[in-house]
Amino acid sequence: MRKFLDENFLLQSNTAQRLYHEFAKDMPIIDYHCHLPPAQIAKNYQFKNLTEIWLYGDHYKWRAMRTNGVDERYCTGDATDYEKFEQWAATVPYTLRNPLHHWTHLELQRYFNVNDILEPSSAKDIYDTCTALLQTPEYTVQNLLRKMNVVQVCTTDDPVDTLCDHKQLKKDGFEIPVNPAFRPDAAMNVDDPVVFNAYLKKLETATGIDITSFNQFLDAIKDRHDYFAANGCTVSDHGLEEMYADDFTEKEIILIFNRVRNGEVLSLKERRQFKSAMLIYFAELDWEKGWVQQYHLGALRNNNKRLLQKLGPDTGWDSMGDFSQARSLARFLSRMDSDDKLAKTILYNLNPADNEVMATMIGNFNDGSVAGKIQYGSAWWFLDQKDGMIRQINTLSNMGLISRFIGMLTDSRSFLSFPRHEYFRRIVCNLFGAEVENGELPNDINWIGKVVQDICYYNAKNYFNF
Repeated sequence: MRKFLDENFLLQSNTAQRLYHEFAKDMPIIDYHCHLPPAQIAKNYQFKNLTEIWLYGDHYKWRAMRTNGVDERYCTGDATDYEKFEQWAATVPYTLRNPLHHWTHLELQRYFNVNDILEPSSAKDIYDTCTALLQTPEYTVQNLLRKMNVVQVCTTDDPVDTLCDHKQLKKDGFEIPVNPAFRPDAAMNVDDPVVFNAYLKKLETATGIDITSFNQFLDAIKDRHDYFAANGCTVSDHGLEEMYADDFTEKEIILIFNRVRNGEVLSLKERRQFKSAMLIYFAELDWEKGWVQQYHLGALRNNNKRLLQKLGPDTGWDSMGDFSQARSLARFLSRMDSDDKLAKTILYNLNPADNEVMATMIGNFNDGSVAGKIQYGSAWWFLDQKDGMIRQINTLSNMGLISRFIGMLTDSRSFLSFPRHEYFRRIVCNLFGAEVENGELPNDINWIGKVVQDICYYNAKNYFNF
């Protein structure tokens, strides 16, 4: 019987083991989309204990704990850090076949050299061991990045952000580039005029522009886009339920802006038109600067209104949506392509029903100008697990070129999430290795090893020009 999580975890053939250990394992990590707090990196923060680094803000774990009958006090409430950890340790045995079980033990092994199974009987020893290590100089935030061979990080930042932490990191000479990514979702969300106008006040403060007209609004957005570019940004990101590509005229958008600026509630048609116009404007700015644009599509957020009101967003009340994606996405990409303003683009779907839609959509706009110009992004969020990764990889393999794929990211707020790259790499190596041994791929270990290394690292390095 195989040992749990041994060195050949997920590697079910000799060829898979060779591909991983000889080619993939030591590749550096480019984390081109994450939600790590740049302030903690700039301050070289040192976490107080295992709960703080592992459970604070982790809605994946909170959802599992709630499902296991754990009271909210031990998730986001006022229980002590150790009490919260005890409840997580009691939940872990029940996470069998959930990726949390694998991730939990990979993180214990890779960061802390702890090989025990986390359960109530081992909780105290594991907590004490890891917490003691977290107090040592080797476990500051910057050293955690070094420990995992991370060579590039892209955070996710609102246009009104000062980027002071990114500036500080550059000033301090931190050798791992930590670049911002431009996430302008709030600048196009006109669903609630009160919220939108409050955001415009922040935008006015950030730019010094008095926003009384739509053109001034666009000037303010461009000002922040320029500011981000001046501070190392080469990537944008959008988190949308669906792509918006409705017809509109400039006159209509000006009238819509004036209405929402006056505090009026817009119709559904007007909201869609405004969002469509802004997506085009953002994409034009990205194209002008040669940025990579990312679209995360399909999340249905904030579903539990009672607990959203009590605990706020990003606390575990989101799910997959079932939005119609193909037609609007095709219209948007076609418009940018027709104007010769289509930047490098990565598409992510949250609903696996859209896998084939995304994999075939990218082929419509890969025009030969750049290898893999339009990318089908890695399995995202609820799909960021073994089955979801395999399905995404197989779909892209069947309908595109997996050899040009830019690979994995963490999409995480946790500094302990980097073993997800290892998880992905093992899955990739196992898929290739099985097909070599089945005679479905040529037994050319050096060529297939090169393709694996490209997927793990080099394709992203070249795609983003890092």
